[in-house]
Amino acid sequence: MVSSGVASLDGLLGSDGYPDRSTVLVIGPPGIGKEALGYWFTESGLTQGDFCLYVSRLSVREVLQDERGFGIDGQQRVPLWFTSEGGQLKYDVNDLAGLSYKIKDVLKQNAGRRSRVVLDVLSSLLMLNPPETVYKFLTQLFGEIKQYNAVVLATLEEGMHQPQVLAAMQQLFDGVVEMRLYEEGLKVLPLLRVRKMRGMPPQPGYYNFSFGRMGMEVSPRV
Repeated sequence: MVSSGVASLDGLLGSDGYPDRSTVLVIGPPGIGKEALGYWFTESGLTQGDFCLYVSRLSVREVLQDERGFGIDGQQRVPLWFTSEGGQLKYDVNDLAGLSYKIKDVLKQNAGRRSRVVLDVLSSLLMLNPPETVYKFLTQLFGEIKQYNAVVLATLEEGMHQPQVLAAMQQLFDGVVEMRLYEEGLKVLPLLRVRKMRGMPPQPGYYNFSFGRMGMEVSPRV
């Protein structure tokens, strides 16, 4: 198993993290904190000596600024950045073939290590490419990535895509973690559930979650 970087989420998963050689999708509305799961997943990997690749449509500067808001000093230990600006690799949303080749190439170069890949680009890809093209791209990419000792964590914006597109995207992944906001009277509660995870029985219930300077806490909903 591969730790999510959030101890209480690892406990919820029931087996100390995400399954090895798996692909996990984090889905939720903008601003709810999906990217934070990618930050802690990467930070956990860097601490353990894993090879970490972070793919983002943002610049490195913007990602580091956002990480600091969640209490992470991303300049102490750094992944291989695949970003629009400031990274070792240049991200181009219009070049799916180049994106696939570069990801597979760096994983091949680090084949002797456990690898973690964060894809914070799926909504951008779906906005600028036909969904069928993105499905084919991900299916081929995941098939090759699973040849390595790697776990992929991707984020997807809810509310930006048609329901059938969201359903098809979730079907491609081994695990789906859903984050949502629930209105209860005058309160707005952030909730999380594991919609599916390879090797786990269905988990229909929602859990509370919150962010603090020390990280993220997931707790049973009262």
